[in-house]
Amino acid sequence: MRLLRSLLCLAVVALTLGGCLWGQATSQIQGVVLDPAGAAVPAAEIKATQTDTGVVRTTTSGGDGTYVLANLAIGPYRVEVTKSGFSTYVQTGIVLQVGANPTLNVSLKVGAVSESIQVEANTTLVETQNTSIGGVIENKRILELPLNGRNAAELVGLAGAAVPGGRNATAGMPGGLNISVGGGLLSGIGYFLDGTMYNNLFDAVNLPFPFPDALQEFKVETSTLTAQNGTHASAAVSAVVKSGTNQFHGNAFMLPFRRNSNAFP
Repeated sequence: MRLLRSLLCLAVVALTLGGCLWGQATSQIQGVVLDPAGAAVPAAEIKATQTDTGVVRTTTSGGDGTYVLANLAIGPYRVEVTKSGFSTYVQTGIVLQVGANPTLNVSLKVGAVSESIQVEANTTLVETQNTSIGGVIENKRILELPLNGRNAAELVGLAGAAVPGGRNATAGMPGGLNISVGGGLLSGIGYFLDGTMYNNLFDAVNLPFPFPDALQEFKVETSTLTAQNGTHASAAVSAVVKSGTNQFHGNAFMLPFRRNSNAFP
């Protein structure tokens, strides 16, 4: 009986961890690899390195030169493209945000693999996969802007076209906010946390957001949403928590963020 209980516990833990892994809010990089004449370069190796953690993902270009690096964690990246008979192409300064699908087309130069061409990305990469409009509320604003009750959902209005509609009703959970985006219903926003639906089923508004210290960023989108996040009529809010790093870190808070019960309207 004890052995059976242990196996059941392990199964539950495995399913929970698997759900968390598959539910992570990720981005991707795609594009095409070309030679100096504009012809496709098949079987080129593309390597993307997350510079904060050192995690490496690789793929190869297809017969038409196209490639896709899917399910990439958000953050800064270094992309390296190699192919025998061509100089190595290296691009740095690529920063992936939540729900981003930038296109990175690569033009290789004839030369030895030991030679390299360094490119630093100083402009936003072209987004060709998403037809919605909106903006990302990045980590700096989440941490530094004043928040009543440390509720990051208050910052949804910074993305534009959002009008606050007051706090949720008694059936809701603490931190739930009624917000109209693009003239839509107060219940018309689909919330996602690390790729998982994050709406309260009682009143259709958001479940409590993680503390600002744990939240990396979130994206507010409206108009012609994709099949992935178009579950509600007016908008989608996709949030992602901070990922792990190669160094131990932490913080604490106490009185400066204290809120009495009579501090709320």
